[in-house]
Amino acid sequence: MAPVPLLAMLPVVILGSMMMVTTAAAAASSRPHPLDPLSAAEITAVRAAVLASPLVPARPLHFHYVGLDEPDKPDVLAYAYGTAGSSSRRPLLPRRALVIARAGGQSHELRVDVTDASSPSVLSHALHRGAGFPPLTLEEQFAALALAPACAPFARSVRRRGLSMDDVVCSVLPAGWFGGAGARRVAKMQCFVAGATANYYARPIEGVTMVVDLDRMAIVGFRDREAYPVPKAEGTDYRAGKVGPPLPGLELAPGVVVQPEGRGFHIDGHVVRWANWEFHLGFDMRAGAVISLASVNDADAGLRRRVLYRGFVSEVFVPYMDPAEEWYYRTFLDAGETDLGLWAYPLQPGGDCPANAAYLDGYNADQDGNPVKAGNMMCVFERYAGDVAWRHTESGLPDELVTEVRPDVSLVVRMVVSAGNYDYILDWEFKRSGSIKFVVSLTGLVEVKATSYTHADEITSDAHGTLVAENTLAVYHDHYVTYHLDLDIDGTNNSFVKNVITAKRNTGDPATGGADTPRRSYWTVRREVAETEADGQVDVGAGPADLLFVNPGKKTRLGNEVGYRLIPAGATAASVLADDDFPQRRASYTKKQVWVTPYSKSEKWAAGLYADQSTGDDGLAAWSGRNRGIRDEDIVLWYTLGLHHIPYQEDFPVMPTLSGGFELRPSNFFERNPILRARPASTHGSSRNCSCDAS
Repeated sequence: MAPVPLLAMLPVVILGSMMMVTTAAAAASSRPHPLDPLSAAEITAVRAAVLASPLVPARPLHFHYVGLDEPDKPDVLAYAYGTAGSSSRRPLLPRRALVIARAGGQSHELRVDVTDASSPSVLSHALHRGAGFPPLTLEEQFAALALAPACAPFARSVRRRGLSMDDVVCSVLPAGWFGGAGARRVAKMQCFVAGATANYYARPIEGVTMVVDLDRMAIVGFRDREAYPVPKAEGTDYRAGKVGPPLPGLELAPGVVVQPEGRGFHIDGHVVRWANWEFHLGFDMRAGAVISLASVNDADAGLRRRVLYRGFVSEVFVPYMDPAEEWYYRTFLDAGETDLGLWAYPLQPGGDCPANAAYLDGYNADQDGNPVKAGNMMCVFERYAGDVAWRHTESGLPDELVTEVRPDVSLVVRMVVSAGNYDYILDWEFKRSGSIKFVVSLTGLVEVKATSYTHADEITSDAHGTLVAENTLAVYHDHYVTYHLDLDIDGTNNSFVKNVITAKRNTGDPATGGADTPRRSYWTVRREVAETEADGQVDVGAGPADLLFVNPGKKTRLGNEVGYRLIPAGATAASVLADDDFPQRRASYTKKQVWVTPYSKSEKWAAGLYADQSTGDDGLAAWSGRNRGIRDEDIVLWYTLGLHHIPYQEDFPVMPTLSGGFELRPSNFFERNPILRARPASTHGSSRNCSCDAS
């Protein structure tokens, strides 16, 4: 039986020499896809419309968020899966932008039509009157940093410690919320000593805190509580030219993936096609990478079937576990407070992504509303890792040994966010089996506090961290990465099902499921269909269960509901903070890994649209508190990947990558193994492993 064409991968050769990386060269349609991110021309048109509008007369006006206000979901589905034929005959859906701006001490929401970028218009305007503020802009963070050297009390603190202001660098940190109305938009500043090392985070000026009013752009609070020794620079740098030559055993023979017949995927504008998958890859300055309209081709059925309407990282919550004056407020919401997409720097070919990768650019809006190109901020590549897709060896047949093996190849979409000291490698991995794997890998620099301790034996009370170097404590903290996944499993209306593993005693009575055998116990499955949002909140560590998203209106030929199941793969920590603690109130959804809500276009951000100094009154937990129905509805999965991070010495000065993730895996979605007819490795064209002399 011949392999299904979509499952016949292009040949690959593993070579021992480096190849030139080429960028993605896909021709975009002249008519943008409804979910395409805003172009530079559209962002420019948005700026012009907002500045010309009499609805926001106050100046200065600063743009804090400019992103696509996507069309209504039914219209997008009709565009993507309707019967209109080619894209040239499809109706042109409106192109609109959502703008969040600050002017006159108020937060403004505007929706701007840019369908014709030459004549944009403001469609609506509203003032945000609730709690919280929009994300900090890069420009105001830099403006705040410029205040530190001119602050006389801070200058005295620097001199008192025997430091030079020329070596001091500072960082602006969101202040969080700890009760009260939060009428002032403020941030805090922590400063460090750079000089001889690029790792200035390892040399904090401990004991000093400054408070900045971001609207007034003035330092409104200063405290020098206590002086601690500044950790030494020696041993803190991580740059290749500073750490010395590689140690014995760390040198590897160079190698790279080369595809003699070219890449096996195609990018047309923002639409990616590979093997049996097709999806739209967009970009948002708050979320970063956005995957939409992911569908898989069912070759047996001859149909393209929907899996995911829209998915992205909704929030990253990182609370530190030190209640001291300089640390208690460090409870960051990286997406909502500072925009993840703004911190997606250019990926490094050969390091961040392999040689067979294609790269995509994106555009942000700066504080003045001008477009800013973010080059090479996402990559797409095929992964040939030597893994097995399926195999079996059968030795039970007379005079015959049967072995069948199929190599596993996957398509990876990657973005790296360098949010201050931490780097998050965010992977979406599409597999020919129909699975999607989500992997978050943490690396970068652990956040440390200066201390008088130089040896662990000196620590006699809770130090709130691990001594990783002399005078250097790496503080305990958590990472919670929350995904918004609007699943459309073979259609829009889905249900959430828990197949609970239930232990049974063998009664010996067939009428109760038993049998007259010596077996004393077994387990079976109790099927629970979630009716409301309260039923859709799950602690994955509470007990064994399969968590499925099924389409009750679609069944296999054998009568099983088609579905996908959620499989956690490590990093399943849930928050242990007190429910009444202020950071926990703002991110109360982190108590459970799984939440299921009915789809609402406005419900995107787990910590709320205005996350900076938010109070928890808006966001996932507040929405879900309405306990709406979720059975046979258009539903959204919110999954939080969690990690309690106790730092160790190996995490310093730069942390080796630590990964966790989860998988969405077909479960009765196909009639059989969808890669049964994948090509065996032994007949995989010209594929081979070889070593060659690059000279």
